[in-house]
Amino acid sequence: MDQHRHHSPHLGGGSRADSSSSGGVIETRSIDYVPARERHGRVWHQGPFWFTGNFVLTTMVTGFIGPSLGLGLRWSVLAVVLGACFGTFFMAFHANQGPRMGLPQMIQSRAQFGIRGAIVPFAAVVFVYIGFNVFNVVLATQGLQTILPGGTTLWYVLLIGLAIVLAVVGHDLLHAVQRWLTYVLIAVFGVLTVGAIVHLHPHAAAGGSGGGGFTAFLVVFSAAAGYQISYAVYVSDYSRYLPKDVPAKKVIWWTYLGAAGSAVWLMSLGALLASSLPNPDAISGLRQVGNDILPGFGTFAVVVSSLALISIMAVNAYGAMLTSTSAVDAFRKVRPTVKSRIAGIVVIELVVFVVALALPADYLANFNNFVLLMLYFLIPWTAVNLVDFYFVRRGHYAITSIFDPRGIYGRWSWQGLTAYVVGFAAMIPFFATSFWTGPLTEALGGADISFAVGLVVAGVLYYVLTRGLDLSAERAAIAASDRELEGEDAGGPDARNGSSLGV
Repeated sequence: MDQHRHHSPHLGGGSRADSSSSGGVIETRSIDYVPARERHGRVWHQGPFWFTGNFVLTTMVTGFIGPSLGLGLRWSVLAVVLGACFGTFFMAFHANQGPRMGLPQMIQSRAQFGIRGAIVPFAAVVFVYIGFNVFNVVLATQGLQTILPGGTTLWYVLLIGLAIVLAVVGHDLLHAVQRWLTYVLIAVFGVLTVGAIVHLHPHAAAGGSGGGGFTAFLVVFSAAAGYQISYAVYVSDYSRYLPKDVPAKKVIWWTYLGAAGSAVWLMSLGALLASSLPNPDAISGLRQVGNDILPGFGTFAVVVSSLALISIMAVNAYGAMLTSTSAVDAFRKVRPTVKSRIAGIVVIELVVFVVALALPADYLANFNNFVLLMLYFLIPWTAVNLVDFYFVRRGHYAITSIFDPRGIYGRWSWQGLTAYVVGFAAMIPFFATSFWTGPLTEALGGADISFAVGLVVAGVLYYVLTRGLDLSAERAAIAASDRELEGEDAGGPDARNGSSLGV
């Protein structure tokens, strides 16, 4: 194990000067472990970070789905509220993994899927990151073009460039930007929401398709839940620098409060706009409502929303870099340097730029399908990952083995891969998208309950398949890992990384 440590930069063995909190401008940590001496931040910062991270126009567009399917305002709001609260539940419990393990979110999946096997969920996650940033840059461009000149391509370049700069500077700057934007967004959208309630008059959505009733309700519920669950893939990226002894309940609660609060607010506002306007559109809807309150206020709200989109684009680029680096590292060791971080972020955003240019004009319909696909791919992963952390290994992990192909987690883990594939396959008959509907969904009248099927099948199957794990051997590896990572300053068995859930 000592030899592995000396030859791998992944274990946080650098000097204090290598820390993102050491006074340097650019964060140097990547997929590597964050040692205890570099932990910093306050647990309540998770609240505003995820509030602003979710308070973007893309979230509001999710609220458009119900009225577009012919669902009334009250049922649309109820569906997004229940769906958002349900999906955020999983995201918030993932947040607790960051302080316990000191690692980015997705690389933790190596413990369930194997070092190379984890590339299966990695591929789905990178798809999510790129998809979100494509929609984000399109909406941000439309927002800024309301008051500023410049063609679409130029704005794509400028906005993506700003997102790259924020992502390269990294963790601490992103936290600071998100925190300050929270106050601005609450003030602006507080006024805007009151104005929307006063001035708008909801009616039945014109031109709705896909039918109303319970089927439409489930579609909206699934879309809102899938949207929130999508944040689970990088929630630990922004909690991993917290001290490892921070109370789990506080990490979970602040994350849930921020993410669910902004989702419920903005999705409900989106449902109100789509139920009241003949041709609902995020940009024009905000401008109309805001300008009815005070001339120019709607345009100001759109600009503020566009700035928030730039911030979350940076957050997505940062997470995509970590996930793609983890995937490459499984086959060829990657030294987590500043140069490799910059290269990974730039490559991801170049893909976003190309896809955004090719995006069809009817992006709202495509967004609905995209959110549902996210739900389908991520549900089996979140079930496996959370069952492993809370019920199988109960927070006990040998961090060094996560980076060692010869370690206890191996290159491929058949238990995690089997549970994921079977869970996903079990969902297929229940899929309901615009391009394909599963036979069991048709039998249920079009109701999409795939998320419940995937959660139960993948989670229960993984728990059953791991009943035979030799956890006693793993405990020995954990003890060796703790000694290697922290040495004499580990602070005893309860303070060592991965030794408890912290609940």
